[in-house]
Amino acid sequence: MPELPEVEVVRRGLQPAVFGATVRSVEVRDERALKRHTGDALDFVDRIEGAVLGEPQRRGKFLWIPFGAGFALMAHLGMSGQLLVRPIGSVDERQLRVRMRIERGGGALELRFSDQRLFGSLAVDRLLPADDGELLPSQVGHIARDPLDPAFDVDAVVARMRASGRNIKTLILDQQLVSGVGNIYADEALWRARLYWGRPGRSISPAKLRELLGHVVQVFQDALAEGGTSFDALYVNVNGESGYFAHSLNAYGRTDQACARCGSPIRRVKFMNRSSFFCPQCQRKRSS
Repeated sequence: MPELPEVEVVRRGLQPAVFGATVRSVEVRDERALKRHTGDALDFVDRIEGAVLGEPQRRGKFLWIPFGAGFALMAHLGMSGQLLVRPIGSVDERQLRVRMRIERGGGALELRFSDQRLFGSLAVDRLLPADDGELLPSQVGHIARDPLDPAFDVDAVVARMRASGRNIKTLILDQQLVSGVGNIYADEALWRARLYWGRPGRSISPAKLRELLGHVVQVFQDALAEGGTSFDALYVNVNGESGYFAHSLNAYGRTDQACARCGSPIRRVKFMNRSSFFCPQCQRKRSS
């Protein structure tokens, strides 16, 4: 599933094409792509057609484009969702689900939602005040700020981690505590911090937890610089291009390969129906 860097790459790519654009027409080719929309396809079209789109926004892995008086076109990419900006008349993608014709400054483009596995979705949602004072789509109101957000409260997050008996990887994957982190970047940040994924939050010093959150920020920034992480053709930016951060990973997906720091083989273990990748030498089960 795309994590914060991948969604942010898409958000940045959408900005010049959609900000200030008017939605002239909407074609829903597969209503399954609207599973998070509260109405049917006709309702979706009625709500978004004619709208003037605002500046794309993001929180964690959720992306939305505000419009009108308190509404937003919300996108969740799921496992394979793609938001693509295409010239009028471009060949359709095989998994094209929704097509919108948008016009801005006298020029026209198509904003397309393509999704192979249909875990992602588009929806028109109402913007509501969240507990932290931000206006968010109603479906995003429970999502915490992410570490790249200037208002992210490091001390508050550290305090909640220190009060928990859950393992540290589960904590940084908790989207109500720290948003935007998924399996890939969790393993990378833990490797950089030399922390074993299974250690309880309350066993880790505040200084070490702050260091870990700093590594989350850095790994996000490094991934953004390379366009995100692509292991297959399912994650692409708005132009259909892949990211290259997969070549810079030190832990995730590197089972039995030498640790870049100490040379020990990277290990893979089961974790919540997924996997954790770590160096048993650098990331030992010890207290700090």
